[in-house]
Amino acid sequence: MSGLAEVFAKAKADNRAALVGYLPAGYPSRQGCIDALLAMVAGGVDVVEIGLPYSDPLMDGPTIQAAVEASLLGGTTTADVLATVRAVAASGAPTLVMTYWNPVERYGVDAFAADLAEAGGAGVITPDLTPDEAGPWLAAATAAGIDPVFLVAPSSTAERIDRVARVTRGFVYAASTMGVTGARSTVSGLAESLVHRTRLATDLPISVGLGVSTAEQAAEVGAYADGVIVGSAFVRLLLDAATPEAGVAAVAGLARELSVGVRAGRPAVV
Repeated sequence: MSGLAEVFAKAKADNRAALVGYLPAGYPSRQGCIDALLAMVAGGVDVVEIGLPYSDPLMDGPTIQAAVEASLLGGTTTADVLATVRAVAASGAPTLVMTYWNPVERYGVDAFAADLAEAGGAGVITPDLTPDEAGPWLAAATAAGIDPVFLVAPSSTAERIDRVARVTRGFVYAASTMGVTGARSTVSGLAESLVHRTRLATDLPISVGLGVSTAEQAAEVGAYADGVIVGSAFVRLLLDAATPEAGVAAVAGLARELSVGVRAGRPAVV
Protein backbone atom coordinates (compact mmCIF):
# COMPACT_ATOMS: atom_id res chain seq x y z
CA MET A 1 0.00 0.00 0.00
CA SER A 2 1.41 3.40 -1.00
CA GLY A 3 1.68 6.33 1.36
CA LEU A 4 -1.26 7.98 -0.35
CA ALA A 5 -3.39 4.86 -0.01
CA GLU A 6 -2.53 4.63 3.67
CA VAL A 7 -3.57 8.22 4.34
CA PHE A 8 -6.89 7.84 2.58
CA ALA A 9 -7.55 4.51 4.29
CA LYS A 10 -6.87 6.07 7.70
CA ALA A 11 -9.14 9.03 6.93
CA LYS A 12 -11.90 6.63 5.88
CA ALA A 13 -11.44 4.65 9.09
CA ASP A 14 -11.77 7.94 11.00
CA ASN A 15 -15.02 8.70 9.11
CA ARG A 16 -13.68 11.83 7.46
CA ALA A 17 -12.18 13.15 4.28
CA ALA A 18 -8.43 13.67 3.90
CA LEU A 19 -7.21 17.26 3.67
CA VAL A 20 -4.92 18.04 0.75
CA GLY A 21 -3.02 21.35 0.75
CA TYR A 22 -1.21 23.06 -2.14
CA LEU A 23 1.48 25.72 -2.46
CA PRO A 24 3.78 26.53 -5.40
CA ALA A 25 7.45 25.83 -4.70
CA GLY A 26 9.64 28.87 -4.20
CA TYR A 27 7.02 31.24 -2.81
CA PRO A 28 7.49 33.44 -0.87
CA SER A 29 11.02 31.98 -1.03
CA ARG A 30 12.45 28.48 -1.22
CA GLN A 31 12.74 28.12 2.54
CA GLY A 32 9.62 30.18 3.12
CA CYS A 33 7.57 27.72 1.08
CA ILE A 34 9.01 24.77 3.01
CA ASP A 35 8.25 26.49 6.32
CA ALA A 36 4.67 27.19 5.24
CA LEU A 37 4.08 23.64 4.00
CA LEU A 38 5.44 22.12 7.21
CA ALA A 39 3.18 24.46 9.19
CA MET A 40 0.23 23.27 7.11
CA VAL A 41 1.09 19.65 7.89
CA ALA A 42 1.39 20.47 11.59
CA GLY A 43 -2.01 22.17 11.35
CA GLY A 44 -3.72 19.08 9.96
CA VAL A 45 -3.02 18.79 6.22
CA ASP A 46 -2.78 15.08 5.39
CA VAL A 47 -1.40 15.24 1.84
CA VAL A 48 0.79 17.96 0.32
CA GLU A 49 0.77 19.19 -3.27
CA ILE A 50 3.81 21.20 -4.35
CA GLY A 51 3.34 23.19 -7.52
CA LEU A 52 6.14 23.24 -10.06
CA PRO A 53 6.19 26.87 -11.26
CA TYR A 54 5.52 27.19 -14.99
CA SER A 55 5.33 30.23 -17.23
CA ASP A 56 2.00 29.30 -18.86
CA PRO A 57 -0.24 27.96 -16.06
CA LEU A 58 -3.48 27.62 -18.02
CA MET A 59 -5.47 25.99 -15.22
CA ASP A 60 -4.47 28.46 -12.51
CA GLY A 61 -6.39 31.55 -11.51
CA PRO A 62 -4.91 34.97 -10.66
CA THR A 63 -3.98 34.12 -7.06
CA ILE A 64 -1.79 31.15 -7.90
CA GLN A 65 -0.50 32.87 -11.04
CA ALA A 66 0.77 35.78 -8.95
CA ALA A 67 2.68 33.48 -6.61
CA VAL A 68 4.03 31.39 -9.48
CA GLU A 69 5.26 34.48 -11.31
CA ALA A 70 7.06 35.68 -8.19
CA SER A 71 8.58 32.24 -7.72
CA LEU A 72 9.86 32.16 -11.30
CA LEU A 73 11.28 35.69 -10.98
CA GLY A 74 13.05 34.45 -7.87
CA GLY A 75 14.78 31.80 -9.96
CA THR A 76 12.98 28.66 -8.78
CA THR A 77 14.09 25.60 -10.73
CA THR A 78 12.91 22.01 -10.98
CA ALA A 79 15.82 21.09 -8.71
CA ASP A 80 14.41 23.50 -6.12
CA VAL A 81 11.02 21.80 -6.44
CA LEU A 82 12.59 18.41 -5.77
CA ALA A 83 14.47 19.83 -2.78
CA THR A 84 11.17 21.16 -1.44
CA VAL A 85 9.61 17.73 -1.89
CA ARG A 86 12.48 16.16 0.02
CA ALA A 87 12.10 18.56 2.95
CA VAL A 88 8.33 18.19 3.21
CA ALA A 89 8.19 14.43 2.62
CA ALA A 90 10.52 14.02 5.59
CA SER A 91 7.58 15.14 7.76
CA GLY A 92 5.80 11.90 6.88
CA ALA A 93 3.02 13.53 4.84
CA PRO A 94 2.66 12.03 1.35
CA THR A 95 3.98 14.72 -0.98
CA LEU A 96 3.04 15.12 -4.63
CA VAL A 97 4.13 17.48 -7.37
CA MET A 98 1.45 19.31 -9.34
CA THR A 99 2.91 20.16 -12.73
CA TYR A 100 2.09 20.92 -16.31
CA TRP A 101 3.58 18.43 -18.71
CA ASN A 102 6.13 20.59 -20.52
CA PRO A 103 8.58 20.92 -17.57
CA VAL A 104 8.56 17.14 -17.07
CA GLU A 105 9.23 16.52 -20.74
CA ARG A 106 12.08 19.03 -20.74
CA TYR A 107 13.62 17.52 -17.61
CA GLY A 108 13.30 14.00 -18.99
CA VAL A 109 10.34 11.76 -18.23
CA ASP A 110 12.29 8.86 -16.73
CA ALA A 111 14.70 11.16 -14.90
CA PHE A 112 11.90 13.21 -13.35
CA ALA A 113 10.08 10.13 -12.07
CA ALA A 114 13.29 8.63 -10.67
CA ASP A 115 14.47 11.87 -9.06
CA LEU A 116 11.07 12.54 -7.51
CA ALA A 117 10.99 9.04 -6.03
CA GLU A 118 14.51 9.49 -4.68
CA ALA A 119 13.39 12.72 -3.01
CA GLY A 120 10.55 10.86 -1.28
CA GLY A 121 7.75 12.06 -3.53
CA ALA A 122 4.53 10.04 -3.58
CA GLY A 123 3.19 10.99 -6.99
CA VAL A 124 2.50 13.60 -9.64
CA ILE A 125 -0.68 15.41 -10.68
CA THR A 126 -0.59 16.34 -14.39
CA PRO A 127 -3.58 18.55 -15.23
CA ASP A 128 -2.81 18.96 -18.93
CA LEU A 129 -1.73 15.39 -19.72
CA THR A 130 -4.47 13.09 -20.96
CA PRO A 131 -4.35 9.33 -20.37
CA ASP A 132 -4.29 8.76 -24.11
CA GLU A 133 -0.93 10.55 -24.38
CA ALA A 134 0.54 9.35 -21.10
CA GLY A 135 2.15 6.05 -22.10
CA PRO A 136 5.78 7.07 -21.44
CA TRP A 137 4.82 8.78 -18.18
CA LEU A 138 2.83 5.81 -16.92
CA ALA A 139 5.78 3.53 -17.63
CA ALA A 140 8.20 5.88 -15.86
CA ALA A 141 5.92 6.33 -12.84
CA THR A 142 5.45 2.59 -12.51
CA ALA A 143 9.18 1.98 -12.70
CA ALA A 144 9.83 4.63 -10.04
CA GLY A 145 7.02 3.47 -7.76
CA ILE A 146 5.13 6.78 -7.72
CA ASP A 147 1.44 7.43 -8.28
CA PRO A 148 0.25 9.15 -11.48
CA VAL A 149 -2.84 11.25 -10.70
CA PHE A 150 -5.17 12.37 -13.49
CA LEU A 151 -8.17 14.68 -13.50
CA VAL A 152 -11.85 14.35 -14.29
CA ALA A 153 -14.14 17.34 -14.81
CA PRO A 154 -17.88 18.01 -14.94
CA SER A 155 -17.68 17.75 -18.74
CA SER A 156 -16.04 14.31 -18.63
CA THR A 157 -18.04 11.57 -20.27
CA ALA A 158 -18.48 8.16 -18.67
CA GLU A 159 -15.94 6.81 -21.15
CA ARG A 160 -13.40 9.49 -20.22
CA ILE A 161 -13.92 8.91 -16.51
CA ASP A 162 -13.41 5.19 -17.01
CA ARG A 163 -10.21 5.82 -18.97
CA VAL A 164 -8.85 8.13 -16.26
CA ALA A 165 -9.79 5.67 -13.52
CA ARG A 166 -7.95 2.82 -15.23
CA VAL A 167 -4.58 4.63 -15.31
CA THR A 168 -4.73 6.71 -12.13
CA ARG A 169 -3.20 5.58 -8.86
CA GLY A 170 -3.39 7.18 -5.43
CA PHE A 171 -6.59 9.14 -5.98
CA VAL A 172 -8.67 10.67 -8.75
CA TYR A 173 -8.63 14.47 -8.84
CA ALA A 174 -12.16 15.74 -9.47
CA ALA A 175 -12.13 19.35 -10.68
CA SER A 176 -15.33 20.88 -9.35
CA THR A 177 -15.71 23.42 -12.15
CA MET A 178 -14.65 24.01 -15.73
CA GLY A 179 -12.89 27.22 -14.71
CA VAL A 180 -9.48 28.01 -13.30
CA THR A 181 -8.31 27.59 -9.72
CA GLY A 182 -9.42 30.09 -7.11
CA ALA A 183 -11.28 30.41 -3.84
CA ARG A 184 -15.03 30.81 -4.30
CA SER A 185 -17.94 31.78 -2.08
CA THR A 186 -19.65 28.48 -2.92
CA VAL A 187 -18.42 25.16 -4.27
CA SER A 188 -19.87 24.15 -7.62
CA GLY A 189 -22.97 22.03 -7.38
CA LEU A 190 -21.50 19.90 -10.17
CA ALA A 191 -18.85 18.49 -7.84
CA GLU A 192 -21.06 16.03 -5.98
CA SER A 193 -22.51 14.64 -9.19
CA LEU A 194 -19.02 14.26 -10.63
CA VAL A 195 -17.87 12.32 -7.55
CA HIS A 196 -20.86 9.99 -7.79
CA ARG A 197 -20.25 9.38 -11.50
CA THR A 198 -16.58 8.69 -10.88
CA ARG A 199 -17.40 6.19 -8.13
CA LEU A 200 -19.14 4.07 -10.75
CA ALA A 201 -15.77 3.60 -12.46
CA THR A 202 -13.33 3.10 -9.59
CA ASP A 203 -12.76 2.19 -5.97
CA LEU A 204 -9.94 4.73 -5.75
CA PRO A 205 -10.37 7.70 -3.40
CA ILE A 206 -11.79 10.78 -5.11
CA SER A 207 -10.60 14.24 -4.07
CA VAL A 208 -12.36 17.45 -5.04
CA GLY A 209 -10.42 20.60 -5.86
CA LEU A 210 -11.07 24.12 -7.18
CA GLY A 211 -12.97 26.47 -4.94
CA VAL A 212 -12.71 25.26 -1.34
CA SER A 213 -11.50 27.94 1.05
CA THR A 214 -13.41 27.65 4.35
CA ALA A 215 -14.09 25.04 7.02
CA GLU A 216 -17.76 25.10 6.06
CA GLN A 217 -16.96 24.32 2.42
CA ALA A 218 -14.53 21.61 3.52
CA ALA A 219 -17.32 20.02 5.54
CA GLU A 220 -19.71 20.26 2.60
CA VAL A 221 -17.29 18.60 0.18
CA GLY A 222 -15.99 16.15 2.77
CA ALA A 223 -19.51 14.80 3.20
CA TYR A 224 -19.33 13.09 -0.21
CA ALA A 225 -15.67 13.13 -1.32
CA ASP A 226 -12.70 11.19 0.03
CA GLY A 227 -10.39 14.19 -0.12
CA VAL A 228 -10.73 17.98 -0.03
CA ILE A 229 -8.09 19.92 -1.96
CA VAL A 230 -7.29 23.51 -0.98
CA GLY A 231 -4.81 25.67 -2.83
CA SER A 232 -5.70 29.28 -3.63
CA ALA A 233 -6.89 30.01 -0.09
CA PHE A 234 -3.47 29.06 1.31
CA VAL A 235 -1.65 30.98 -1.42
CA ARG A 236 -3.75 34.10 -0.83
CA LEU A 237 -2.71 34.15 2.84
CA LEU A 238 0.95 34.15 1.84
CA LEU A 239 0.38 36.87 -0.76
CA ASP A 240 -1.39 39.09 1.77
CA ALA A 241 0.95 38.47 4.71
CA ALA A 242 2.96 41.41 6.00
CA THR A 243 5.94 39.16 6.74
CA PRO A 244 6.92 35.58 5.89
CA GLU A 245 6.43 34.66 9.54
CA ALA A 246 2.91 36.05 9.49
CA GLY A 247 2.22 34.03 6.36
CA VAL A 248 3.36 30.81 8.01
CA ALA A 249 1.14 31.50 11.01
CA ALA A 250 -1.82 32.29 8.75
CA VAL A 251 -1.59 29.08 6.69
CA ALA A 252 -1.18 27.04 9.87
CA GLY A 253 -4.36 28.61 11.22
CA LEU A 254 -6.32 27.90 8.06
CA ALA A 255 -5.06 24.30 8.05
CA ARG A 256 -6.41 23.85 11.58
CA GLU A 257 -9.79 25.28 10.57
CA LEU A 258 -10.03 23.11 7.46
CA SER A 259 -8.95 20.06 9.45
CA VAL A 260 -11.93 20.62 11.72
CA GLY A 261 -14.11 21.08 8.64
CA VAL A 262 -13.26 17.77 7.00
CA ARG A 263 -14.12 16.06 10.29
CA ALA A 264 -17.50 17.79 10.53
CA GLY A 265 -18.98 16.79 7.21
CA ARG A 266 -20.20 13.32 8.12
CA PRO A 267 -22.53 12.10 10.83
CA ALA A 268 -20.87 10.46 13.80
CA VAL A 269 -20.66 6.68 13.76
CA VAL A 270 -22.36 5.12 16.79
